[in-house]
Amino acid sequence: MRAHCTPRSPALGRPCVEERPQGRVDWRRLPRDERAQLSAPTAGRTLTPARAQYFALKQQHPDALLLFRMGDFYETFDADAETVAAVTGVALTSRPMGKSEGRVPLAGVPYHALERYLDQLVAAGHRVAIVEQVSPPGRGLVERRVVRVVTPGTVEAGALLEERGHNWLVALAPEGPAEARWGLAACDVTTGEFVCQLVSGEELAGEWARLQPREALLPEEAALPAPPADTRALITRRPARWFAPVRAAETLRERLGARGLDGFGLEGLDPAVRAAGALVAYLAESWPDALRHLRAPRALRAADAVYLDPQTRRNLELFAGRQSGAGSLVEVLDRTLTPGGGRLLRARLGQPSRQRAVIEARLDEVEAFVRAPLARLALRRELRGMPDLERLLGRVRAGTASARQLVLLRRGIERLPALAACAADAGPGAASAAGGLLGPVEAAAAIAVALSDDPPADPGDGGTVREGFDAEVDELRELSGNARSALLRLEATERARTGLGALKVGFNRVFGYYWELPQSQAGRAPEEYEPRQTLVNARRFRSAELSALETRILDARERLEERERALLDRVRAQVADAGPAIERAADAVARLDVAAALAEVAADSRHVRPELAEQGPFEIVGGRHPVVEAGLPAGAFVANDCALGDGADIVVLTGPNMGGKSTYLRQVALIALLAQCGAFVPAERARVPLVDRIFTRVGAQDDLAAGQSTFMVEMLETAAILHGATERSLVILDEVGRGTSTQDGLAIARAVIEYLHHRPGGSPHTLFATHYQELVGLAALLPRVANASVAVQEEAGEVVFLHRIVPGAADRSYGVHVAALAGLPRPVVARARELLRELEAAVLARPALPPPPTSPLQPSLLAGRADDLLEELAELDPDALTPIEALQRLYELRGVARRRLALEG
Repeated sequence: MRAHCTPRSPALGRPCVEERPQGRVDWRRLPRDERAQLSAPTAGRTLTPARAQYFALKQQHPDALLLFRMGDFYETFDADAETVAAVTGVALTSRPMGKSEGRVPLAGVPYHALERYLDQLVAAGHRVAIVEQVSPPGRGLVERRVVRVVTPGTVEAGALLEERGHNWLVALAPEGPAEARWGLAACDVTTGEFVCQLVSGEELAGEWARLQPREALLPEEAALPAPPADTRALITRRPARWFAPVRAAETLRERLGARGLDGFGLEGLDPAVRAAGALVAYLAESWPDALRHLRAPRALRAADAVYLDPQTRRNLELFAGRQSGAGSLVEVLDRTLTPGGGRLLRARLGQPSRQRAVIEARLDEVEAFVRAPLARLALRRELRGMPDLERLLGRVRAGTASARQLVLLRRGIERLPALAACAADAGPGAASAAGGLLGPVEAAAAIAVALSDDPPADPGDGGTVREGFDAEVDELRELSGNARSALLRLEATERARTGLGALKVGFNRVFGYYWELPQSQAGRAPEEYEPRQTLVNARRFRSAELSALETRILDARERLEERERALLDRVRAQVADAGPAIERAADAVARLDVAAALAEVAADSRHVRPELAEQGPFEIVGGRHPVVEAGLPAGAFVANDCALGDGADIVVLTGPNMGGKSTYLRQVALIALLAQCGAFVPAERARVPLVDRIFTRVGAQDDLAAGQSTFMVEMLETAAILHGATERSLVILDEVGRGTSTQDGLAIARAVIEYLHHRPGGSPHTLFATHYQELVGLAALLPRVANASVAVQEEAGEVVFLHRIVPGAADRSYGVHVAALAGLPRPVVARARELLRELEAAVLARPALPPPPTSPLQPSLLAGRADDLLEELAELDPDALTPIEALQRLYELRGVARRRLALEG
C-alpha cells in the first residue's frame, strides 16, 4: 500500500518539515528522575487522536520498534526512541504531546534515509515495524497502518543482504515431545526459495551450518538444540498453535491455492509441513506482500544430498580459510559473474548431490564450455553486468520495485537471447541449461513501452512514464512545464519592479516556493513580502503572486505524480504476471554462469571430468589440493594418487610433520565433494563412487565456552563419525588420540580403526593419519587395512620432505628434524636426539601387537551367570572413571550382554 505525504502533512499537531521543530529538549542530558517526571502523563489525561493511533499500533507489535511515519520523518517515541537513538546515533529529544500529557522522548529519521537506519537497527537484532500514512492528508487524522515488520530474516535490500548468499528465514517444528527429529522449513524472501526437510537432532547442526539462517522461528515451548556459538540468527517465538498439524497444513494450502498437498512431494514430511505452515503465517503477519514471491515448497530428502557436519565444513575450508591460511574453496572456484550464479555455486558446494543423473547433467554443462572456449568467452562477456533477475522480481511482486529497478530488469531480460545463442554454440550439454531464457520477452516489452529509459528515483520528480505512452501524463506535463516557465517570468518581473537583482525563486518541502534575497539586500524587500525563514547568508519570503502561481503548479504536479504512480503500479502488475517465466530465466542464467565459471577454472587449472560410480573403490591419479595449488607457482604442487577400496578400505597414513599428510587428506575429501557438486576435479584421472556423507576429524581445537578441552572436542567429533558413518561414507581422521597420554591415545586410535573395519554392512572408505608407529602393524592383522606414508629423503643428515604419498609404512616421524627446522636451541635438539635413541630401543624390546578381536568389541573377562553382570554394574563408580574409561567399560559390558543373549537364544 502506497504511503501518502505532502509538504503540509499534519504530524501530531506540528507541520511536516525536514528541519526539526523548535522547543525540544536533549533527553539524554536530563537526570533520570526528571525524565520520569516529564514523561509521566497528567492525571485523567486525554490522548490526542494521533497519539491514540500510535498506542493502538504499538499494542499490535509490542516486541518491535515502531517507526511512525509523520510527513517527511519516521518518528519513534518513549523507550523506542531511546533505543533508536542509542543504536543509530540520531538526536534524542523530547516534546510535549498534547495539553494533558507530559514530555516524551522523541527520535526520528528522514524518510529518504530509512534503508540506512533500518540496516543498523536490524543488524543490532531489533524487529522494526514500519507505519505508513495510507490516506491523503488534510481531512482530519491521517490513516496509518503497519505495512511491514522488518526482521533479519525478512530484509529485502541494504547492507545486510549478501549479494552472493541467501538470506534464510527458517522455521523448526519438533516431531514429538522427545525432539529427536525436527521438521525444517527455510525460505529466502528475496529470491522466493522455499524448502522443506526432516532432520535428526544431530543433522540439525549440519543444516544450521549450511543455511546460516538470519532468523529462526520456533514454537514457544520448544527447546532449540544448542546452535553454533557464532550464530547470528534472531530466535523468534510464536504460539504453538501456529505449528499445529491441521492449522499449519491449512495455512500452507491457502498459500498454494490448492485443495491438498499431495502434488507437492511432501509425503512423509509432516513435521516439515507444520514448520512451513508456521513460516507462511509468520510472513503473513510481518510482510504479507512477500508471500507473492514465495515459490511452492521443494522437498529435500536425505537420499538427495551429501550430509556435511559443521566440523567437515570447517575442516575442508569450504567458505572460510581458517586452517591453512590459503583461502577457501569458494574463493578459488567462484568466477561467476552474476549474483544468482554466485548463490547457486555456494548452494552446490554446501550441499553436494547424491543423484547421479543430476550430477552428470551438471558435468555435461561444464564439459560443453570446456570444449567450446570461444562460446564460453562470449557467454561470460554477455553475463558481465547482468542484473539480479531473481531479486528484482521479488521487489516487483512485493510492490517495492522502483521505476529504475524495472528498467534494470528490462535490460537484463533483453540480454537473454544473446545468452541463449552462446549456449547453443557450446553444444547440447550447455543448451539444455538454457531452457526458459526466451520466456519473459513480453515483460521487457511492457516495461520498455511504458517507462522512460532513465527514470528518476522517485515518481514525484517527474519523467517516469515515457513520453507519448499516456495522453493524460503528456497533458499534465505540458501544464506543469508552462507553469515553471511562468515562474521564471515572474522572477524577471519582480527583479525589474523591485530593483533587487539578486532576487531568485526557490522551493523546498517545508513551505513550498519562496523568494530568496542575500542578507545585503534583505532589508530592501517590499512590504508585501512576508518573511518566512532566516539563514546565515540569506532570508526567504512569500508573496501573494508567488502563492497563486504555486497553487497552479502544485495542482498539476500532484495530478501528474498520481497518474505516474498509477501507471507504475500497472507496469509492476504486468511484470508480476510474467513472474514464472522470469523465474525460469533467472534459474537458467545462474546455471549457465556456474557452468561457464567452473569450465574457466577447469581450463586454467587442468581439472578433469570425474568418472562417477554408484559404488566401488576411490581411484585418484595425480590428485591435487585446489586451494593450496592456487597459492603456489605453476607446477610447484606435488600431485598424489589415492586408492581406497578393493581390499584397502582403510589406509593408515604415517610420516613426518610438514610432510603433507593433512593436505593429502583434505584434497581427497575435496575431490569427492567437487565431483558430487558437478564440478571438474584437480587430478589427471578420478573415479569417484557416490558417497552419502563426508566426515573429517582434522586439526585440534577446544571449546572453552562450553567447558570442553581439545581432547573432549576430539572425542565428541570422533564419536559422531563412528555413529554416523556408513559403508557409503568417506571418513578422514587425522591424529586421533593425540590429545591424551600416549597409551590412551594409541588404544583409542587402534579401537577406532578396528571399529570401522568390523562395522556391520561394510567399512567406510577411510584415511587415517597418525604418528603412532605401532598402528602400522594392523595391516598384517586386519584384511582391509593398508599402509601408506609420506616419502622423505635423507642427505648428509638432513631431511628433505618430498610430499609424495607412497605405499608402505614410515619408519619414523622425523619430529626432531622438524623441531630443528623450527629453530629450537641446538642443545635441546641434541638432547632430544639422544632421548629418541633410548626410546626407540625400548620400543624394539616390546612384544608385537596382539591380534585384534573378530568384532569391534574386546571380549570381557567377565563370565558366568547374569547375576555377575548385574554385580559388575552395581560396583561401577562412574565418578571415578574418565570419559574414555567409562566408554570402554560400557562397550565391554554390552559385549558380554549380547553374547549371553546369543547363547541363551
